[in-house]
Amino acid sequence: MKKIYLFAFVSLFMVNCSSDSTDGGTPEEQMYFPPSDGSNTWETKSISAMGWNQNAVQPLLDFLEEKNTKSFIILVNGRIVMENYFNGHTATSPWYWASAGKTLTTTVTGIAQDEGLLNINNKVSDYLGIGWTSAPLAKENLITCKNLLSMNSGLNDALGDDVSPANLQYVADAGTRWAYHNVYVKLQDVVAQSSGQTWANYFNTKLRDRIGMTGGAWINLDGLSVYWSTTRSMARFGLLSLNKGKWNGTTIVNENYFTQATTTSQSINQAYGYMWWLNGKSSFHLPQTQLEFNGTLIPNAPNDMYAALGKNDQKIYVIPSKKMVIIRMGEVANPDNPTFAFSGFDNELWSKINALYQ
Repeated sequence: MKKIYLFAFVSLFMVNCSSDSTDGGTPEEQMYFPPSDGSNTWETKSISAMGWNQNAVQPLLDFLEEKNTKSFIILVNGRIVMENYFNGHTATSPWYWASAGKTLTTTVTGIAQDEGLLNINNKVSDYLGIGWTSAPLAKENLITCKNLLSMNSGLNDALGDDVSPANLQYVADAGTRWAYHNVYVKLQDVVAQSSGQTWANYFNTKLRDRIGMTGGAWINLDGLSVYWSTTRSMARFGLLSLNKGKWNGTTIVNENYFTQATTTSQSINQAYGYMWWLNGKSSFHLPQTQLEFNGTLIPNAPNDMYAALGKNDQKIYVIPSKKMVIIRMGEVANPDNPTFAFSGFDNELWSKINALYQ
């Protein structure tokens, strides 16, 4: 009888070990977080140690360089597996996040809610006062902070980047129409107003400095606040996002809120959370169109991936099933077909990434 129990225990142990394995077939490692003290220390793991296909590395690098990439990082379990710079860019060079930085606003809004400074279900005018749009008052009062997070404010998205009241015009009731719109930046004003601090100061103390995103800054471009940082700082935010708002055991933003942010946020665009793009859904909408497209957003990418996508192909891919974060910064990959967020480059890039481990 003892032999039977021993055999059952050993079998169960072997099953558990095999289920906790990475793509390289080795027992799962503990998640790693680089120090947040401003040092440049970051653990690495080689392609060979991962058990990946070394022959697929150079074709990926050639493709990235050809497509105007400036930097590229792959993290697995928080460790750097690939880190490459192109076209004169370096590890210390800052670059803009474009709309990939929308997810920074999402995260800081959640932090402010955790601190009791705001509630995303409250109307925006509770914080900014009436008249922050030119919509009729009854329609303006329908717009909640959650509507700004979900891109369904009902305001006109065809009037350019200006978010002054005169340019924020009513098209439909909040919640009834999805449209990619820069009105989301009003959440930064909500955070500033509710915290009694500038947006940049609150962001720096509550997010940037806590996870070691040193040196980054918000820069005003054509009336919009755009975040610039090194590639490793972007990777740090990706790692925080992989861990659902926790950094080395410390909660930066509530996990329940982060789960909401990476889940379909409204009934119109299945592939959109709180400014995170969601793969693996049965349909999606794209910026500047009211059309619905059938199928998943990026077919070559894992279905559980969520992504921060910015103009000219700034990318943060987060893949929980692979404990992976991928960063791409650079110029537009296909200059003849520039886009605001998602582009055909995503699917092309993922075909190259898949070759590493399939």
